[in-house]
Amino acid sequence: MHKGSVRSPLTWFVHLSVLFLVILWTLPTAGLFISAIRDKDQIVASGWWTALSTSTQNAIYRAPAADKQVEENGTFVISGNVFEGGQGTVGAFGNSSQDPAAFEAGATADLKDDVKLTVEANGDFRLTSPKAFEGTRGQRIFYTAAIPPRFTLENYRNVLMAEGIGQSFINSLTVAIPATIIPILVAAFAAYALAWMPFPGRSLILAVIVGLLVVPLQMSLIPLLKMYNGIGAFFGVPSKTYLGIWLAHMGFGLPLAIYLLRNYIAGLPREIMESARVDGASDFTIFTKIVLPLSYPALASFAIFQFLWTWNDLLVAMVFLGTGNDELVLTGRLVNLLGSRGGKWEILTASAFITIIVPLLVFFALQRYLVRGLLAGSVKGG
Repeated sequence: MHKGSVRSPLTWFVHLSVLFLVILWTLPTAGLFISAIRDKDQIVASGWWTALSTSTQNAIYRAPAADKQVEENGTFVISGNVFEGGQGTVGAFGNSSQDPAAFEAGATADLKDDVKLTVEANGDFRLTSPKAFEGTRGQRIFYTAAIPPRFTLENYRNVLMAEGIGQSFINSLTVAIPATIIPILVAAFAAYALAWMPFPGRSLILAVIVGLLVVPLQMSLIPLLKMYNGIGAFFGVPSKTYLGIWLAHMGFGLPLAIYLLRNYIAGLPREIMESARVDGASDFTIFTKIVLPLSYPALASFAIFQFLWTWNDLLVAMVFLGTGNDELVLTGRLVNLLGSRGGKWEILTASAFITIIVPLLVFFALQRYLVRGLLAGSVKGG
């Protein structure tokens, strides 16, 4: 046996640990996707891990009204199927919510006014009465049924076809893309200055930036909004604009961006900088020709975090952009679809999976540049 083919127990432990972490992080996404394509009644009745098994549900069916009755040999009959074209097996039924399983499938229940109800296992039912049925509302039938797995794209259609979704999607892109690019550009220049350009007060500025990392967004939101409104009123600029939310996201994202990029840029080889200065390169040339190409890993990493934050943000968007139909971002639109009580699980799962598609695309796109940046930033020995 080849000597290198034998793996140590530590190697196996590392591989198993990585596999466990991958499964642990993948399961919630898989569960979200499976729930999003399940029937809305089954989402409430059972967990996503039972999607391929038959589920037992308690349901209510209202029989047709009196205008659907027919007369058979002096007996008035209303018939149909509780599944309405679907599939399932009725185990028990009843006519009261207190006892929905009072009768077994196939039995005949005696209701008031000599009305009889029979529900078969396949869902067929018959309401019979010696007198004609009256009223505009049909009899309620409570039943317990075993429902086979049902998958549908109706949940996605309900979300994607909702009014205003397309405009909100464009609004989110309009907010997230500039709010990711602008802080990176500003922070890269600032990080280079703090790392390689000596000037008075540099350490103090760096300490202030570190202190800004611990300031909660909620504490600074209202003062920042008042200051922005004051400046807007002075120059006659509307308060609810994309420029305002770009500046807000830039202000909230700059401390972390400068801190991360400064630490990375400060760790670049000093010999490269000194060689460039000997050749007569200016700070701007060094920054654009040397520092930026070597800083792709840090730039890509911050871009991923910043885009995720701005794409999923709701609070800052509502404050600085507004809640009108033309300004509402995707997260706000989906919250309105979900409702104030959050009981529409089918909307929640489908909309949640829709919102993560764009961040996933951004992550995988920047992952390629991240690897390229790592290779470009490597220093080879002579």
